Amino acid sequence: MTVREKLLLMLEAQTNWSVNIIIRIFLYLAHTWNEYIETTSQNRYGSKKLSLPKPEFYVIYSGNRKSGPEWIRLSDEFFEGSSQYLDVNVKVLYGDGKDDIITQYVNFTKVYNEQVRLHGKTRNAVLETIRICKGKNVLKQYLLEREKEVIDIMMALFDQQKAVEQFGYEMKEEGRAEGHREGRAEGKLEGKKEAAINMKAEGMTESMIAKILDVGLNIVQEWLAGTVVAR
Repeated sequence: MTVREKLLLMLEAQTNWSVNIIIRIFLYLAHTWNEYIETTSQNRYGSKKLSLPKPEFYVIYSGNRKSGPEWIRLSDEFFEGSSQYLDVNVKVLYGDGKDDIITQYVNFTKVYNEQVRLHGKTRNAVLETIRICKGKNVLKQYLLEREKEVIDIMMALFDQQKAVEQFGYEMKEEGRAEGHREGRAEGKLEGKKEAAINMKAEGMTESMIAKILDVGLNIVQEWLAGTVVAR
């Protein structure tokens, strides 16, 4: 979002720790700046210096990591501390306060994850999450005022995930057919399969791998089935 002269990017909330998010943030920024340049009708090829809003980068980490850095930096994680030409600094928020909104959000996600573990991705899991959080005064006022909206959104996310998986399956079948016809699609899938295995070794979740590689979750799970990941 643009706030005054600043472009604020609140990008991801993740339960699995991965410094690869720095790369994803960098790619998001490039995409967002490109859209901003086009929206404001600026000439990226002209001699006049472009006017760009200043970005800030945050990660809300809602996992169970006992300790973590306040900042993660591109130079430290990928270039052995060298920031001579490029660096990206990301502020990590852990929700370790008392009643602030981020802490409440992190607590909400933890209750939600536990209920999904118990009940699966069902309406009951959503209702139990809301009930428990109200009782613990976690986002209570928001949930009281917008309970139906929260339920609708969370159920829509469940349905969306199913739709994405189905779309991935259809794309998989189309890819196979095209591979038989042209001999190219299968090679592309093999490259993505190798990338998926490497990402899993880095600790990324299967759902995130599917999103990054733009394939169905069921495809990623098929690729990773039987794969032993070194720890």
